[in-house]
Amino acid sequence: MTLPKFGLGTFRLQGDTVIHSVTNALDLGYRAIDTAQAYDNEEAIGVAIKNSGISSDSIHLTTKIWVDNLSKEKLIPSLKASLKKLGVAAVDLTLIHWPAPSSSVAVEEYMSALLEAKTLGLTRKIGVSNFNIDLLEQAIAIVGAENIETNQIELCPYLQNHRLVNFMKQQGIHVTSYMTLAYGKALKDPIIQEIANHNQQTPAQVILSWALAKGYAVIPSSTKRENLASNLAAQSITLSDEQLLKIDQLDINSREVNPEGLAPIWDQSI
Repeated sequence: MTLPKFGLGTFRLQGDTVIHSVTNALDLGYRAIDTAQAYDNEEAIGVAIKNSGISSDSIHLTTKIWVDNLSKEKLIPSLKASLKKLGVAAVDLTLIHWPAPSSSVAVEEYMSALLEAKTLGLTRKIGVSNFNIDLLEQAIAIVGAENIETNQIELCPYLQNHRLVNFMKQQGIHVTSYMTLAYGKALKDPIIQEIANHNQQTPAQVILSWALAKGYAVIPSSTKRENLASNLAAQSITLSDEQLLKIDQLDINSREVNPEGLAPIWDQSI
């Protein structure tokens, strides 16, 4: 299954909350769900999918390997445990969640193990998350750019990661944006609000439409059905070139997520 441009994020959603979100999303037409071992919600998502009556084969599932499971001894067993929780024989995409430079596990070890998981049919495609250019170059040398479906990165109007994005495009690696709304901060931006008011759209729709126009995949989350529906409708919105340029000019290299020991040395956005 090709990487969908629009999916449901589930970061910080657990238990009944994530079941409710996934259930509503599937009912509204979402067919891509992003999770991770560290989110501690794979089992609940599996329950929601099963209860929906929708075949898991028609839902693009992404999970991510946590840093504790990067070694060749742990990666595949941990992925098998994730599959059991999700109630599927394989996921569509498995990512390395964080490169964790402070870890003793080398890039070659975990990327090779991830490729083996693909060979075994546990995941249809593989990729990475939160990799800088240097780490991507290392990963490409190990498994080949053709085997790296995406690099899921923090990307929003305030952090546009031009150098990294340009490198990924050159290598044919898809860009997946998380924190596209900058923890909601970008929703309050005067430029975003001006465009939203002019177009009679929500600020979230404007930002998501901007990201989609750039060719990025997005995975916004929400616990409210009306917001899930509104976000999904961003796919049918087209911003003018002038409006896109105004949002392009909001980049200030402002990062929200930078966990010590997990994050790499980031490439400058510009």
